[in-house]
Amino acid sequence: MQADLDRFIRHLADERRLSPQTVRAYSSDLRDYTEFLVSRGMGDWEEADSKTVRAYLAALAGRGLARSTTARRLAAVRAFHRFLRLREGAVRDPAAGVATPKQPRRLPRPLTREQVEALLSAPDASPLGLRDRAILEVLYAAGLRASELVSLNVDSVDMRRGEARVIGKGGKERVVLLGMPALDALSEYMRRGRPALRPRDPKALFVNRFGGRLSDRSLRRLLDKHIRAAALASGVGPHALRHSFATHLLEGGADLRTVQELLGHASIKTTEVYTQVSRRHLKEVYDRAFPRA
Repeated sequence: MQADLDRFIRHLADERRLSPQTVRAYSSDLRDYTEFLVSRGMGDWEEADSKTVRAYLAALAGRGLARSTTARRLAAVRAFHRFLRLREGAVRDPAAGVATPKQPRRLPRPLTREQVEALLSAPDASPLGLRDRAILEVLYAAGLRASELVSLNVDSVDMRRGEARVIGKGGKERVVLLGMPALDALSEYMRRGRPALRPRDPKALFVNRFGGRLSDRSLRRLLDKHIRAAALASGVGPHALRHSFATHLLEGGADLRTVQELLGHASIKTTEVYTQVSRRHLKEVYDRAFPRA
């Protein structure tokens, strides 16, 4: 069983080119699933059927895990059994007919324009501050995921055209746009910040204080630092700037297809959640401004 699991994890990393963080999540989820099967006396994947998978979901619910966590683990189990069927010759896929637990619909909470300005103004003029200012500007200007930002290379950015090439989910490449504030912050970082940090990786655009490529975890820490400095509510992460980017575009009149392309969403349905955020904004403005609201 372990050999099959190892081959699947290599498939995710080498063929599907998922981020290290995503691969680790799959690995952890499937280890938990394997332990469940072993606890039921199973020593082979072929012994599992749809009742087994449903029993696993019930066990997760019994542990008090959130529905979102249960749904994520089911997605990992599905992907793994599909891999076994298509690539390893398994006879059946026990997860194929198992429904995903219904999720409560949560709308993203974008920052206001004033909050974004406060956050972007928080870093100082030190080399690390110049780096952080460039990071925050690029996250907001391009609506990047954390993994997309830390994987940027120096040659990913075309300063003249105001564009950057980004590797998104599943190794898909897209071009994102950078406004003048982001380009100015990047230029200043490249001129005064990055050389002072003595990069050990000549390709990496954003480096840590030791010169190595910045990690997702370091990105989260620096963001927390500037959130405190800007006196914003806790819980604001890199994705909040992505949500804010999409919401502010729609509020400014951008069409949904354009926002989908800039965010790198495979499906328009994923992008449609932002129209609900914008409607909420419009209702707030209406209630505040219209005399007969």
